[in-house]
This record gives sequence, C-alpha cells and structure tokens, in this order.
Amino acid sequence: MSDTNKETTTVRWGILGCGAVTEKKSGPAYQKTAGFEVVAVMRRDGDKAADYAKRHGIKKYYTDADQLINDPEVDAIYIATPPDTHKFYGLKVAEVGKICCIEKPLAPSHEECLAINEAFNKKNIPLFVAYYRRSLPRFNQIKAWLETNGIGEVRHINWHLSKPTSEQDLSGPYNWRTDATIASAGYFDDLASHGLDLFSYLLGDIKNATGISLNQQGLYTSNDATAASWFHESGVTGTGSWNFGCQAREDKVTIYGSQGKIEFSVFGEEPIILSNEDGNTQLLIEHPENIQYYHAQAIREHLLGNSTHHSTGKSATHTSWVMDRITK
Repeated sequence: MSDTNKETTTVRWGILGCGAVTEKKSGPAYQKTAGFEVVAVMRRDGDKAADYAKRHGIKKYYTDADQLINDPEVDAIYIATPPDTHKFYGLKVAEVGKICCIEKPLAPSHEECLAINEAFNKKNIPLFVAYYRRSLPRFNQIKAWLETNGIGEVRHINWHLSKPTSEQDLSGPYNWRTDATIASAGYFDDLASHGLDLFSYLLGDIKNATGISLNQQGLYTSNDATAASWFHESGVTGTGSWNFGCQAREDKVTIYGSQGKIEFSVFGEEPIILSNEDGNTQLLIEHPENIQYYHAQAIREHLLGNSTHHSTGKSATHTSWVMDRITK
C-alpha cells in the first residue's frame, strides 16, 4: 500500500478455496475488518462457488484459480486450499505481485515453505500465514504473564493432546488430513502445528527438536501417534504427545516456572490459570465469533505500517522446520 491515503485505501481480497474453514472461521473475519473487502471467491465446483458467493454477499466467483489470481480488481489473495497445493498457488500469487495470506500449515514440508518464502521475499510482498492464535487475546494474556515474570524464570512446557477415533476414521471416507501424501503425520500436521507455532511465539524460537511418529491403529495411511521433545533458544525445554486413538479428548498445556505455572488448552476455551505464591488466577477469555478476526485486523494494521504481524511466512517456516524435525 502506498504511503498516501493508507487509512482510506480498501484492500480487495479474493478467497482461493472457499471450503469449510472459510465459512465462519476466516471469510467473515476479512469481511468485518475495516478497510478490507472480499470481492471474489474461487472453488472448482461452480455451484458451490456460486452458493458461497451468494450467501456471503460476494459479487464474483470463479472455478479457475488463475482467473481469481489475475483479476485486476483483486489486490490480495487468501489461499484456503489443502496444504499440498499451497506452494503451487502461492508461487502464482507471488509471480503477479499480490499480498497473500496462506492457511496453516504453510506447506507440507520445510523445503516447500522455504520456496514460498523466497518467492515473496524476491518481490518484497507481504506474506502472512493463518496461525491466528498469535493474535488471540487469550494467548496474549498468557504472553503478558510470562513477560511480567508471573511464574518467575520459565523452565519447561508440556502439551498433551488426544482424541478418540472419529466415526469418519472408522468408516473410511476420504479425508486429506489422514492422507500420507498430504499430511504424513495425519492430524498432528493439522493440529499440532497450531500449538508448536504458539509456543515459539510465547517462549521464542525452538533451537532443536526430535521425536517419533507412527501409525498405531492402521485406519489410514498417515501416522496417528507422535511424541516429541525440544528446547527453545532461551533454554526452556519442551515435551509433547499427540494421539488420535485414545478413549478421551484431552488438551492440556502446562508452562512450569521457578515460581509458579500456567495451565491452558490450545483449542478449548477453558479458563487460563496462573498459579504462583499469590494464589490462583483464572481468566475466561472467549474467542471472537470468527476466530480469525484479530488475525485479519492485524494484517490490516501491518499493511498500514502501524505494527508488525506476528504470523508471517518466516515464522510459519520455522514452525514447519520444527514439525519436520519431530516427524522425520
């Protein structure tokens, strides 16, 4: 965006891949952000594209990605397709020189993430990635507790995430999240990336990581169980376990410090808990109706030059490197 009239310039967005994630989580968040307008969407199924555009009040729809990317009335592209196509479409957007936000994970491998980043860096174009938890008030309160030494010196972080086997997994219909050609570690690739990215935001980049990943149930081609250990550049250690064939759903993170601990979940909205010598503080901070709302607002503020967005191609590539270290 130019330095003149930045506050009044409207950024016209096109959504490439208007599937389930865009219905409530992200699409309306862009529409509700001042200075943003969603002017076009693309989906290969023309009827579904038309239906989405009609229901969301969007004037244009396409069935061809190139037509959306090259539309002169579209200034920025939000890529919301499965991860195996992110590089393919991302490079096309970089080539035409448009602002871009890509759904997480940025790509299935670290190498692909590097290629996407290089393309946008060469053109000096902003690249954002939808690790929107970095923008949520819930997690920024936790960050504030850490930065004000609410638990003293941070020592260790642990996350356990488990879920029962789903009916979809048992009945066997196709699911790209459990297709090893798209997500080799299955739901870990889709879900654990959120938490690991968040931990880098809260505690600084991860310096090294290792892990094991395997298929315990044999229900699909991807792995369904992963365990890992890592340490941050700050010296904070970390451990995690993710299993998608357990009896009960659990999502618990504990950050241990020299003078207390913080407990929270990555995906739930349970109260966040600070425990130290002063007692227990519990805060219930609800998510916005459209969970990417603050993420979209932060993109606008970045484009205006008012602040730097916390989730960029660079930070998302670091998360991909951590994921690769754990699973490979």
